[in-house]
Amino acid sequence: MKNLNTWQNKAIGTWLVIISMFQLYTATVGIFQPRIQRGIHLLFLLPAAFVLFPASKKQVHEKVGIFNWFLALLSIFPPLYIAYFHERLTERLEFVDDVLTIELVLGTLMIVLLLEAVRRAVVPAMAYLIAAFFAYLYAAPYLPGVFYAKPVVFAEIVEMQFLITDAGIFGSITGVSATFVALFVIFGAFMEVTKTGQFFTDLACRIAGKSNGGPAKIAVISSGLFGSISGVAAANVYSTGVFTIPLMKKLGYKRRFAGAVEAAASTGGMLMPPVMGAGAFVMAEITGISYVNIVIAAMLGSLLLYASMVVRVHYTAQKQKLVGVEEEDMVSYKQILKDSYLLIPMVILVVLLLKGYSPFFAATAAIAIVFLMSFIKKETRMTPARLFETLRLSGHNMIMIALACAGAGMVVAIVTHTGLALGIATVITNWSGGLIFPAMLLVMLTSLVMGMGLPCTPAYIIAITIGGPALLAMGVDMLPAHLFVYYFAVLAGVTPPVCVPAFCAASIAKSKPLQTGFEAFKLALAGFLIPYVFVFNQALLMRGTPLEIITVTLMVLIAIIFFAGALSGYFFKPLNLILQINLFILAGLTTFLCTKPDLLNSPMIRILGILVLAGILSRPLWLKFRGTNKATHEPNA
Repeated sequence: MKNLNTWQNKAIGTWLVIISMFQLYTATVGIFQPRIQRGIHLLFLLPAAFVLFPASKKQVHEKVGIFNWFLALLSIFPPLYIAYFHERLTERLEFVDDVLTIELVLGTLMIVLLLEAVRRAVVPAMAYLIAAFFAYLYAAPYLPGVFYAKPVVFAEIVEMQFLITDAGIFGSITGVSATFVALFVIFGAFMEVTKTGQFFTDLACRIAGKSNGGPAKIAVISSGLFGSISGVAAANVYSTGVFTIPLMKKLGYKRRFAGAVEAAASTGGMLMPPVMGAGAFVMAEITGISYVNIVIAAMLGSLLLYASMVVRVHYTAQKQKLVGVEEEDMVSYKQILKDSYLLIPMVILVVLLLKGYSPFFAATAAIAIVFLMSFIKKETRMTPARLFETLRLSGHNMIMIALACAGAGMVVAIVTHTGLALGIATVITNWSGGLIFPAMLLVMLTSLVMGMGLPCTPAYIIAITIGGPALLAMGVDMLPAHLFVYYFAVLAGVTPPVCVPAFCAASIAKSKPLQTGFEAFKLALAGFLIPYVFVFNQALLMRGTPLEIITVTLMVLIAIIFFAGALSGYFFKPLNLILQINLFILAGLTTFLCTKPDLLNSPMIRILGILVLAGILSRPLWLKFRGTNKATHEPNA
């Protein structure tokens, strides 16, 4: 963050408040024509990136120089042109009418400035990736086979990136950011200012604080709750990690483990409805499937991912004899009950969505409820100064998502215009021998590579554009294919060597970043089983009878418990290597069984699954009872 003086801080704060108010205005009276809505969205957020984000780490605490203000001023004109001349641009014939000289100049300026803004405000890796795709445009005519594409002239590049609205900078992906995502970002900021994040932490502390590994479980639960309304994993780490990581360290947890738990849990929040890191809105735009259906389908998978983390943390705590939180260090039940009103906006949001209201209406209503509820407590009351700060925070939080979506739109334009997506789909099909499981492995690797260092939403957009056609061509349904790619684009956030949330957590824990990243990867690894199941068994996506849904959920839970125990080296007792291998085999067999719905739903398998799960869950109670009984009958010395 750049060092701003008083007037600069007020000026850029007012600038961000205006864009937040614009988003609220269009949410209540109706959105504008696409070029106007998207143009104004970037008109405010692109210049802000040059003022708020430094060109290099060395300039973090330096003042905003004249050159940065000059870049901010320049970046106003391209989106302003798109918004102002929207009628003429709508009437022109795409790739038929000539591109005007002014459009060539402004389009070139927009591409260059957006690349630099992405490098500063999002992550350098994404800017380099986009630049590589631009290089491909010029190299494609000289490449063999499926990577060949016809030559493109410079005017054609400017048109595909700057002037059209189905892809490119002002395409449908940016449209999602300029409508739904912006509104939910505002909702998240209002929730943050009203101390909802702290309430989530206190609630998690009461739920799991006293148990073995209590502080780590607090991190998992609170990060999941806060992540459900947060749009960025790294921001989630800083919001909840400043409390959970020091607490874990205080009670004897290793630094890298404390950071890893927070990183893994915060990353998983991008899969947790209702916001899902903006992925649900983008997925709805790409697939045409309703947002509500996507959120419902994603629910079980996200809950099972968090269940896998809780089990991993529990077994690790048992093995290392990690203690829970003392009663005096926790908020009282009475205080939790008094603060429980903070959950009302989320409940209203979910109810309205399930009732069939649009995400626009539901989010606007939830924001209004948060605003009114802020007056319950003096310390959260929306005074003019606090309201200004909330709207400023909203605008600031929009910057990274808006630029990431616009940057991803550039990649989508190149991939679709050149036919590269179909070429890569052919390669995946050939390499996999036409078999779906090897193809899924290749698409998973594509998602993980794309997601290394990139925010989950642009990583998903790029990965589904490249790898999605292969899955669809092999008969995978639209929704499972997209959720499969999105799932691994999210989990790439804790996949070394580049795992930004883990690096953020390491900075709080004062641990080595790469060690923290590998630890976070191991904590989330049990969750890697889940996407493979829902592709083959859509009951895990809430598509099936209640009995089928319950059966697959319980069996996946058993597989996760086996896998977590094998990874932890603990399953009710420390395990040697042979027992760990046996547990891995059991986890694999159970997962394989979950991918065979006909076999899984047989009465015998259901009964066996219930008995196994009952045995796993009842064993700790039996051991506790036996220990108590033994102590009771032990003779006095």
